[in-house]
Amino acid sequence: MSLLTLKDAGITLGAPLFAQLDLTLSPGDRLALVAPNGRGKSTLLQALMGQTDLTTGQITRKRGLVTGLLAQDVPGGLASLTAREVVLQAVDEGEDWRADIALDELEIPLALRDLPLSGLSGGWQRLVLLARVAVREPDLILMDEPTNHLDLARIGQLQRWLLNLPRATALIIASHDRAFLDDIATRTLFLRDRLSPVFALPYSKAQMALDEADAATGRQHDLDLRAARQLRRQAAKLKNIGINSGSDLLITKTKQLTDRAAKIEAAAVPGFKARSAGEIRLETSDAHARALIHVSACDVTAPDGRRLFRCPELWISPGERVVLMGANGAGKSRFLGLVAVALRGEVGPIRAAPSVVAGVADQGLTGLDPKATPHGMITARFDLGDQAARTALAGVGISVAMQTSPLRALSGGQKARLAMLILRLQRPNFFLLDEPTNHLDIEGQEALEDELTTKGAATLLVSHDRSLIRAVGTRFWWIEPGGKGGAKLTEVDSPEPFIARMLQSPVAGP
Repeated sequence: MSLLTLKDAGITLGAPLFAQLDLTLSPGDRLALVAPNGRGKSTLLQALMGQTDLTTGQITRKRGLVTGLLAQDVPGGLASLTAREVVLQAVDEGEDWRADIALDELEIPLALRDLPLSGLSGGWQRLVLLARVAVREPDLILMDEPTNHLDLARIGQLQRWLLNLPRATALIIASHDRAFLDDIATRTLFLRDRLSPVFALPYSKAQMALDEADAATGRQHDLDLRAARQLRRQAAKLKNIGINSGSDLLITKTKQLTDRAAKIEAAAVPGFKARSAGEIRLETSDAHARALIHVSACDVTAPDGRRLFRCPELWISPGERVVLMGANGAGKSRFLGLVAVALRGEVGPIRAAPSVVAGVADQGLTGLDPKATPHGMITARFDLGDQAARTALAGVGISVAMQTSPLRALSGGQKARLAMLILRLQRPNFFLLDEPTNHLDIEGQEALEDELTTKGAATLLVSHDRSLIRAVGTRFWWIEPGGKGGAKLTEVDSPEPFIARMLQSPVAGP
């Protein structure tokens, strides 16, 4: 028996978010929910929870269906509670032991369970909230961006937990993490404003099938319109002959041909064209130095002087895209900080060539003043007139109305695209990128990958996005845990051993 069924479901908020959605979910289904930012994924999950209504269509649920939602944000009133109290709220009186089992299964350390939820990292908050969902033993778990704030080790921890769920537990996962969806999902739903297709495939294979289906639809649409035009031409010829000859039979035939053409045109389905959330495009400048970045052999240390790892002499040349890999706390951020110091022209173990024009984006988007407006920031930093600035901002998905609002009013995705616009206007020949795909949807991630790989600028990148690492990197530096000599940075041929180790490694600490 199915868990739930959607028939001709749709939601319109000003414009259609999705429509004509037919879906049957069975026990054990693992469904990926894919759509650009702002296209209805979270709204659909809320509708499945009964928290919002459909505009059209209906949802039929199995009697007694227990559903749990892992939302993107911490629900109100939970931040001040301890991790254990957050989970205890979801269990019946006298069954406190179930909360501890749920926390154990998600490998949440004992030291963290009596801390306020607000005092935990974003990654641990996500896992505590998931324990709160899981403790009710739902038949269906809805997950909204479950890998947000998770490093590779925690993503591996989450994947192990999901794969060990009872076989009958169904999942609907809204996510932009392509590698995660490939590992977990067995079906993929592409949410669209018309005819949302479902494929019995994980994300990447489903995307290929969708591209083929869209191309076939587009070809058939062209053939249908061509046939309709041909019928109309035939009708026009017969009409002239009928009028000149006075033949009622030809006039009737003319009407029949015209009606057939009109029916073909009405039934023709055009190829799907997604409404873009905003363009991501990078402009670069030439670099004439043989080495843009030179790293002297050195010890990279923590602020308290403790050695994090040993670094050999290294170079980054024009066009090279280097991925810096390491576990949390290994020293990646410290190393990026040393590179940032060099880019400012300050003396240190890392030097930047005089010809370097740097484009820097960090995961916290700290270069964006929340009190500034997008329009004010762009016009103050770059030699753009009012209209050019408005056009550039609209091109990255920031509407005219939002361009003069404070940045704090923008969504995470809009802020990320604004940061990419600033990078483009700087025209760098060297990118320093720390988790650049945070807040970007799949469309934005793929656009960024294309820009980095085709524009030829050098790059130093830190990311937990496995798809980005694999698509962009040409060199890979790994901060490996040390033996006798301590941790050290080494260059490796492939990121796969690091990815495999991180996904399998235990997680501890706050």
